[in-house]
Amino acid sequence: MFENLPNMTQDLMKWTWPQIEPFYKELSARDLHAANINQWLLDWSRLSEHVSELYNRLSVATTVNTADKEADERFNTYLDKIYPSVQAAEQELKEKLLASRLEPEGFRIPLRNMQAEAALFRKSNLPLLAEEQKQNTEFDKIKGAQTITWQGEERTLIQMLTVFQDPDRDQREKAWQAITARQLADRQVINDLWQRYMGLRRKIAANAEKQDFRAYQWQRLLRFDYTPENCYSFHKAIETTVVPAARRIYARRRAKLGVDNLRPWDLIDGWYDRPLNPPDVSPLKPFKSIEELQDKTASIFRLVDPQLSKYFETMITEGLLDLDNRKNKAPGGYCTSFDVIHRPFIFMNAVGLHCDVQTLLHEGGHSLHVFETANLRYFQQLSVPMEFAEVASMAMELLASPYLSQVGMYTPTEAARARIEHLEGIILFWPFMAVVDAFQHWVYENPQDGAIPDKCDTKWGELWDRFILGVDWDGLDDAQKTGWQRKDHIHQSPFYYVEYGLAQLGSVQLWANALKDQAGAVASYRKALALGGTVTLPELFAAAGAKFTFDSETLMRAVDLMEKKIEELEKY
Repeated sequence: MFENLPNMTQDLMKWTWPQIEPFYKELSARDLHAANINQWLLDWSRLSEHVSELYNRLSVATTVNTADKEADERFNTYLDKIYPSVQAAEQELKEKLLASRLEPEGFRIPLRNMQAEAALFRKSNLPLLAEEQKQNTEFDKIKGAQTITWQGEERTLIQMLTVFQDPDRDQREKAWQAITARQLADRQVINDLWQRYMGLRRKIAANAEKQDFRAYQWQRLLRFDYTPENCYSFHKAIETTVVPAARRIYARRRAKLGVDNLRPWDLIDGWYDRPLNPPDVSPLKPFKSIEELQDKTASIFRLVDPQLSKYFETMITEGLLDLDNRKNKAPGGYCTSFDVIHRPFIFMNAVGLHCDVQTLLHEGGHSLHVFETANLRYFQQLSVPMEFAEVASMAMELLASPYLSQVGMYTPTEAARARIEHLEGIILFWPFMAVVDAFQHWVYENPQDGAIPDKCDTKWGELWDRFILGVDWDGLDDAQKTGWQRKDHIHQSPFYYVEYGLAQLGSVQLWANALKDQAGAVASYRKALALGGTVTLPELFAAAGAKFTFDSETLMRAVDLMEKKIEELEKY
């Protein structure tokens, strides 16, 4: 009967639970023993691939156009009428496999994950988890509708980022104030949504008999190899080793700009990001069209490894890229997978800046992961820890960086500037990551206070003052302390942020290897990606040539290397 699974996307998108249910029932009823376990897993994998692709395609449709009511309705119908039933059916199959005590080859880690997921599962949480997904869509709608009128034209807030490249400081300030005013206009509606999030998550944790939502989410994210205490150690290491380096970056740029104090509008994205170049230095303009961005990125991938370019060109040919920014498009960028066809899909909001190049290289690394794991036999082997999934993306940014000028994207001098911006961005990101992660620990350790937006404002401000030093926010209190409202992960993917910091440390280690042997580093990188989720997180890091760690010594070596490279590149 598994030969009758939908083959065409248009058929898959019309799938209903009555059509899906018989496949789960057959798997559940089938006797399970050593002689048929592999076929049973293959059939389960094919079914899971179809259900996964259905969910991902419906979800993607709500982000490419947040005003598409039909897409919104289809996704909500899935969440109401399919999602809970699928989760319950998947739980039944997990329990069946675990009860069999069979361990197929390459299934050690998937079985470990299933045991954790089975222990966490509660049928009473299914409608709550579906509601959480609906609230995520609501958050996207709020953010996607944020536009301002600038010089007589309606612009999205992402499109306004180009104004922060303007050498006219007064213009930058006007743009920043206009953007901030529009964001603060949604302050109350986001506060209301936040309180609903918090109430929902308290119920989810209580239903699962967890002491708090952090304990629930830790298990949900399958974090076996580190603890909240390790995160606190990481925050402290960042405070002692990275924050001083970040202050040095801010001080250098303050001097180059010739200003007494750096203000938010002196930063590339108006918040924590890299400071601007001096007014007499033209902004980097890497591409004029999406087609040019695609073509030059493909050429970069070809220089990193010819196979990477073939993967990327496949995505271009098959229409698996949505790169341009437009009104009613959800913010941010992501790479997801369509698992029936074993293809990735990249979503982002390009407006012609260097950060767009970095984003496409980043998401391109994620897409590589999808291609490299296509040969794994079972769907359950594709569950890669996010801490390493982000190594795939962040390492690609660094591995590709030597080739920016070779493809005609930049002159050698411009490429040096781009690389400096990138390395400075890594250093400046770690303190910001610490703010986001520490804030979430506080929120869920103190759920009563964490549900009160005013107290969230106060805590965010305290953490900002601890980690983000060197930028003057005097007189901008409302904007500063509501920064937590603008970080999508805090609302939509709780606790999913420290992964970026840990992965960045692993990526810099890979880059250090590449400085000595680029081909060897790329080979190790691809070998590690191909393992998927068949080994532990520390083993994945080791396979790629890195160490999974939180210590200040490794972090200091990474910072020292980047500061030395920045000094070299400054000579161009």
